[in-house]
Amino acid sequence: MQSANMLLKKIVRSPVLPFAARHGMKKDLFPLSRTLSLSLCLKQDNSRSPSEKLDLDAWKTVMKSGFQEAGEAVSERKELSSSAAARELLEMWRLAGRSVPENISEEQLKTFMECPSKSAKKKYLKYLHIRELYKKNDKRKMDEKRQRRLEEQEQASKTSEERKNSFICVWANSMDKAYSWRVAQSMVFGQPLVFDMSYEKEMSTREVANTVQQLVFSEGCNRRCMDPFHIHFCNFKEDSLYHKEFVKHYREAWGKLLITVTDQCYTEIFPKDKLIYLTADSPRVMKTFDHNKIYIIGSMVDRSIKTGVSLARAKRLGLETAALPLEKYLLWNSGAKNLTLDQMMHILLTLKDTGDWKKALEFVPKRKYCGFVSRPVHELKKTLNLINTLKLGKKQEELRKQFAKSYSRKLTEE
Repeated sequence: MQSANMLLKKIVRSPVLPFAARHGMKKDLFPLSRTLSLSLCLKQDNSRSPSEKLDLDAWKTVMKSGFQEAGEAVSERKELSSSAAARELLEMWRLAGRSVPENISEEQLKTFMECPSKSAKKKYLKYLHIRELYKKNDKRKMDEKRQRRLEEQEQASKTSEERKNSFICVWANSMDKAYSWRVAQSMVFGQPLVFDMSYEKEMSTREVANTVQQLVFSEGCNRRCMDPFHIHFCNFKEDSLYHKEFVKHYREAWGKLLITVTDQCYTEIFPKDKLIYLTADSPRVMKTFDHNKIYIIGSMVDRSIKTGVSLARAKRLGLETAALPLEKYLLWNSGAKNLTLDQMMHILLTLKDTGDWKKALEFVPKRKYCGFVSRPVHELKKTLNLINTLKLGKKQEELRKQFAKSYSRKLTEE
């Protein structure tokens, strides 16, 4: 009786659920504890007024929720303790020298804990250990193969570079000397070619950089030619954008170029009767290449296509002008007839060596023309207009009139 009284006193003094959790009581004791606590509460509440009643439903929900939370907390603690215990067991087996994988994921650990027997756990761990060894072996083989391939490539490249470099160095040195000798001879005996460098104010910084790039290409093309020009950069200022861009491209080689750079105008160096300014706006068409003349090219890249700038400068200086016969030999598409500086260099060098306009005008971009012509362009335009009228489907009477007029003109000309 005394033990029963002590138990009831503990139930009344403390909440039911923490007491049950501490003393390991099962769910069967929960109704008994509830009835005991209720009976004691009712005995204590006899002094209160009879109108006050106890809400049993609310009390039931509170007690159930507390019991569920306590059960979830206990289950979580059990899971954490079990996973930690499993990892400690794996570490012990690894130290003991058993077949245990070095890295195990949470899913694999969960599968390991769900194994029904100790032998099943050992077999599962051995399977994971063997699979891990296979992966490590495959990775090691792949790394060795990659390293071996890289070493073979490096060795092959070294041997090939040694062979090539020995030949290329001799070839480059000899050809460089040959090119330099030709350009040096052209500076004494060659035909001058002038680049007018007075258009810096007409261009933006980007256009100046593009102009210098084309001039670099032109100088390289002239240097590799069999009979190069003696290049003159006239009206060249030391503190100009041209000079800065040239130093960027050539660096230390800028002072070693076999060209003539001067701030004087070409009219002060050469006689005016020998100067011909090449511009696309000139009304005079160039028929043949004259080896006794000195041709001038305006060093300008004009993206906005400002017509008449170089022609006006040539007229102010009282110089003869000329334009390339593009319409005579090419069936030109719509657009300006401006060419880049390196294209002009290629054309002039080909004319100087061969005198063949068809071969020289092959350096004109093919997007700018339909093809070379064997007859005068005005006759081809007439035939093209007739073809277009036939395609458009004009009346037969108009076509007959056009053919009659052309036929009568041919008879009168004969």
